[in-house]
Amino acid sequence: MIREVPLDKERIMIGRKPSNEIQIENLAVSGEHACIVTILNDSFLEDLGSTNGTLVNGNPIKKHILQNNDVIEIGKYKLKYVADAPAAGHAAGEDFEKTMILRAPPKAAAAPVAAKPVNEAAPPAKPSMPPPTPRPVPPLAKPAAPPPPAAPAAGTVQQALAAVQILTGPSAGKELDLVKNLTTLGKPGLQVAVITRRPQGYFITHVEGAKFPVVNGKMIDAQAQPLQDHDVIELAGVKMEFFIKK
Repeated sequence: MIREVPLDKERIMIGRKPSNEIQIENLAVSGEHACIVTILNDSFLEDLGSTNGTLVNGNPIKKHILQNNDVIEIGKYKLKYVADAPAAGHAAGEDFEKTMILRAPPKAAAAPVAAKPVNEAAPPAKPSMPPPTPRPVPPLAKPAAPPPPAAPAAGTVQQALAAVQILTGPSAGKELDLVKNLTTLGKPGLQVAVITRRPQGYFITHVEGAKFPVVNGKMIDAQAQPLQDHDVIELAGVKMEFFIKK
């Protein structure tokens, strides 16, 4: 492990340039390779059009909402995302502590401790015992009935699927189902917001741009804003309606 980096800023840059919060001096890493945006309890990773790409748990990504113990690969380096629960006695709604652990690439000379030559002869197989003769099933025996479906745990919210419908602009009339945990809306460089899907419902949060999104004619602040059925959102010059699908 090289170091730990607390995610105590909304935007953490990763790349080869010294201006990045997480600087990785490696030719396989772009100058501004990726960034991590943290909004309340949600953090998501975005590849910034890097030359060699960004992997999460071995899969290439463009945008990815981070989960505890996700492993990010940038060049030959690995970063592990860790979301530690708050210590006992803290308020139940307090944010988790988020940390990026930067690990160095493995040394080329390192070899597994228990490695064996490929051509090593395998030990002779022991003769296996003949399988036991299956017992006949009585003619009147019936298969056991499947167990009833488990009831939802106490306090679990059965969340309905939601969507947004574009009201103005060239895409007016189109609908977008909010099936992901995090859906990005807007125009990069102008105004961007995200709608997060949580057990308590759907929330909209400002991510990028000088102006904040407007919900029902009122500009939201930096905090996550809960969305209600038929709320009208104004974002990057486009109006859209949030609604719960029946």
